[in-house]
Amino acid sequence: MEREKLVIVDDLEKQAWEILDKSIIYYQGRPVGTRTSCDQIKKDLEHDHCFIRDFVPSALLFLIKGKYDIVRNFLEETLKLQPKKNQLDAYIPGQGLIPASFKVVSDNGQEYLEADFGEHAIARVTPVDSCLWWIIILHAYVKASKDISFALQPQFQQGIMLIMEICLATRFDMYPTLLVPDGACMIYRRMGIYGYPLEIQSLFYAALRCARKLLICAGDNKIVIGIDNRLPILRDHIRRHYWIDMKRLNAIYRFKGEEYGQSAVNQFNIYPDSIRYANLAIWLPKHGGYLAGNVGPSQLDTRFFALGNMMAILSCLTSEQQSQAIMNLIEEQWDDLVGEMPMKICFPAVEKEEYRIFTGCDPRNIPWSYHNGGSWPVLLWFLIAAAEKTGRTDVSQRAWDIAQERLSQNHWPEYYDGIRGVLVGKKARRYQIWTISGFLLAKELMRNPSHLALISFAQFDLENASQSCEL
Repeated sequence: MEREKLVIVDDLEKQAWEILDKSIIYYQGRPVGTRTSCDQIKKDLEHDHCFIRDFVPSALLFLIKGKYDIVRNFLEETLKLQPKKNQLDAYIPGQGLIPASFKVVSDNGQEYLEADFGEHAIARVTPVDSCLWWIIILHAYVKASKDISFALQPQFQQGIMLIMEICLATRFDMYPTLLVPDGACMIYRRMGIYGYPLEIQSLFYAALRCARKLLICAGDNKIVIGIDNRLPILRDHIRRHYWIDMKRLNAIYRFKGEEYGQSAVNQFNIYPDSIRYANLAIWLPKHGGYLAGNVGPSQLDTRFFALGNMMAILSCLTSEQQSQAIMNLIEEQWDDLVGEMPMKICFPAVEKEEYRIFTGCDPRNIPWSYHNGGSWPVLLWFLIAAAEKTGRTDVSQRAWDIAQERLSQNHWPEYYDGIRGVLVGKKARRYQIWTISGFLLAKELMRNPSHLALISFAQFDLENASQSCEL
């Protein structure tokens, strides 16, 4: 029986690799990325695009397997698409942005790359996460290939600095977090996450840590000083204001409103009556906790967002105690957060009047579907990476067993619907590439947790932070 199981797993991986290989996009004879899906039925407008966020698990997987060329080419070509000058026209991409996606276009026998900065996206939202993911992939490439000279090239140093200048620019804001519009990340449809969504803050923190090391290697001090100023206050802000456990919930429950001055405890003027205490008090385990989805004026979004919490663990945005508490919560509330397919993009889904207000009656984001509580197989690798980092290998195995049993049978779908994730998404594409690459990457991380070094960090201590070029 055990031998049979191993053969099935081998066949699954072989099938997954074959599909991944077919998805590779070539530009002027060189591999430069992977398309969104190999679904022969649903060929929509984005079918032939390579999305920066979608390519992340593929990039990490290629690096683990020593296939550095495709990641190197991807980084070079996307960097060329980055605008290097400020534009006066608000409808033209600004300096430093990395596109959401690109595709290869042929015209009279000539090939060129066409970038999409959100001009063709639903709701025309400019992606914020592309810039952050690009730096994270660059850091992973250098770490895997040991080719620091690649990142030290002037064009790459300029590319990093332009992104950092956007992130660290003087703003009409006094928080260390990054202010972004709704739909500027993986949740790219309206879901009421405008302001300071957790996903962006986690990616921001990770990208700052990556950029810091890459710029130190080049001897740059000006922006590194800015990063060093931001990192500890961003970390402390998230750990303090976004954290929810029973102790914190009790404190929020007794908040007073309309407080002024330095002594104010309720700094965001959150009204306790806006929070569903009865549900949270039952749902939160004694030794569990998580980072809230968003914090802003009179707002505490208590939804659990998977990507933000998992990336917070990997980047050490959370403390070791908080990381363990998040994993405790996932284990205790497995049916809610994982169910029959790792894992839910957010929990709970917004329903009834909230659904109409939050989503604008989006027919794709009906409750327990798509970005409104749907289950996304790509999150498998994030969950397993976080579990391996925190030493929770039992969680890794449990999640993997669910995924390997269903994904291939269901033809590698984009997402699942339903409270437990038992239904293949109504409008889901099949043979979704980040589903496949996420599956393969999750297995590689279980086989050899040392690969976590490509995407994971130790706790950051500014006083003892390394100024060396060793990655």
